[in-house]
Amino acid sequence: MKIDIHHASPIPETYRAARVSSMFNVEGDADFRLTVEADLSARPWQVGLIVGPSGSGKTSLGRALFGRELDAEPQWPRQDVIIDAISPDSEMDQVTAALAAVGLGSVPSWLRPWGHLSNGEQFRANLARLLCERPALAVVDEFTSTIDRHVARIGAAAFAKAWRRGPGQFVGVTCHDDVVQWLNPDWVIDTRSAEFKWRRLRRAPRISMEIHKTDGSYWPLFEPHHYLKLPRMVAADYYVGFVDGEPVAHVCFSPRPGLVEARACRLVIMPEWQGAGLGLRFLNEVCALWRRGVNRYERPMPTLFHTSHPGLATALRGQPLWAQVSANLGQSSSVKRKSIKGRLGGHFRAVQGFRYVE
Repeated sequence: MKIDIHHASPIPETYRAARVSSMFNVEGDADFRLTVEADLSARPWQVGLIVGPSGSGKTSLGRALFGRELDAEPQWPRQDVIIDAISPDSEMDQVTAALAAVGLGSVPSWLRPWGHLSNGEQFRANLARLLCERPALAVVDEFTSTIDRHVARIGAAAFAKAWRRGPGQFVGVTCHDDVVQWLNPDWVIDTRSAEFKWRRLRRAPRISMEIHKTDGSYWPLFEPHHYLKLPRMVAADYYVGFVDGEPVAHVCFSPRPGLVEARACRLVIMPEWQGAGLGLRFLNEVCALWRRGVNRYERPMPTLFHTSHPGLATALRGQPLWAQVSANLGQSSSVKRKSIKGRLGGHFRAVQGFRYVE
């Protein structure tokens, strides 16, 4: 299919226009033209990308290809927190799964209005909403254009992985080509060269992490991003994962009575790295060390891990290295204190237990 775009811009007969066209040797007109050959019906696809510098015809090409205005940033209620604003008629588990899938796993952020989030969090919230609404075709202009490039790459990879699990087609339109290998689209149109290419699916670039045992001094850096308000873990070994020298992951380990099993908790991934799959890789690596006896007790121990985070529980259930061993309703200590004082309110939370079985 051949797409011809022509925006006519005849040069007006004014002094300034005539002077500029004469100075820079512009003759005839200042029309914009772009021709692209792109047969999108030749293969099935789910994710596409139109990329090119500003003014190269990306938005016009998107309109010509899909016969519609491109999707603008969605409108959000000013007061509703995002857990209420996203797809109100859907099951809550679907919404929390979408938030976790795009890397917005910080529960306190779920309890804020969209306007109170950072630019990166707003970007991920928009993607989570798109996952829940699941239009047959979504064409998003200025995809990743207004956010930090690291967040853009990680967020694009997380979204593409989640989008491919369901139906529908997604097209991103962006001036940043750094997201190409992370989004891993089925096809790319580059408006700089007017080229259309089908792409073979590849894995997103690998992220290398170094894991170090620490003294717990990093916990204050991670604590604001944990989904529960908890003090430091007593008599624990602390582990921190670093990517290019930057601390991005945290977990604590301590033995249970009798040194028959280890307990892990305080697992935190920094928000800008959420959605890249680092959390479980990091946790699994430390669990494997303890299972082999690489700990201060020099004793092999399996690991028990409890969580009430819905996204993390779902991810652990899908891991062959983990077996679910419990699921209980429990009250947080803050709710218990309120009950003691005679005040009603609060919710039970489902605490789910998993054992590392490898």
